[in-house]
Amino acid sequence: MPVAAIGQLCSTSSMTHNLSQARSLIAKAASAGASALFLPEASDYIAPNAAATISLCKPVESSEFVLGIQKEAQKHKLPINVGVHEPTSDGKKVKNTLLWIDAHGSIIHRYQKLHLFDVEIKDGPILKESNSVEKGTSILDPFSTGVGKVGLLICFDLRFPEPSLALRHRGAQIITYPSAFTVPTGKAHWETLLRARAIETQSYVIAAAQSGPHNEEKTRRSYGHSMIVDPWGKVVAELGGEEDENGRGLDIGEIAFAEIDVDLVEKVRREVPLLRRTDVYPDIG
Repeated sequence: MPVAAIGQLCSTSSMTHNLSQARSLIAKAASAGASALFLPEASDYIAPNAAATISLCKPVESSEFVLGIQKEAQKHKLPINVGVHEPTSDGKKVKNTLLWIDAHGSIIHRYQKLHLFDVEIKDGPILKESNSVEKGTSILDPFSTGVGKVGLLICFDLRFPEPSLALRHRGAQIITYPSAFTVPTGKAHWETLLRARAIETQSYVIAAAQSGPHNEEKTRRSYGHSMIVDPWGKVVAELGGEEDENGRGLDIGEIAFAEIDVDLVEKVRREVPLLRRTDVYPDIG
């Protein structure tokens, strides 16, 4: 069976640093014989504020990070799913996008994040993604890969069942949620939501995550706990992510693997058929 790899890193505002982390993960995935590597949201950089998020953004054609990932994919003949930023047409905001780079190093699919993370948690983080990010306007149809038929979603999309159900309706066997979840929301909801999306869509869920503090001031930290969940809701691969007493994110630069059994997807769907009552409520597709 094909093997999927999830890589965990801690992106900073330095694309050179982040590319170095990603290259290490790519080498590990390739040496283990993975059929595809899944990297987190915003792997190219995580900036300290909205202005820096916009100023650091480059088109993929000139992004040292994206060009470096494409080169590594070609070198190792390894498809890579990676979250990056792309400029909007007017340059006033960025797009939070997810790229599928094939084994030849070509970008063949991209998805732009639909739901933006605008939260203000008491005694917790205040994040307004919409200050610097343009929301997407469509769902990308699932596409065939060496690990199965993949549907792309990103981070905060996880809180909305509708897009994952739409992807399932369109034939997805795997749904991705590359993320940079905050620590409070991660502790509260990360695993619960991932398992819920896997169970209700009867699909594999692959969620590569950022982990640890993204700047020296530690004003932005991510939860980690990259995870693969099977269509029965079982966690079949997981990395750590709690910070140690020195504030270093654990399992940064680490990788986990799981076999992807598309026959299991079909078995679960056959044995527990979800016959929707679209005569009572709207179909999602």
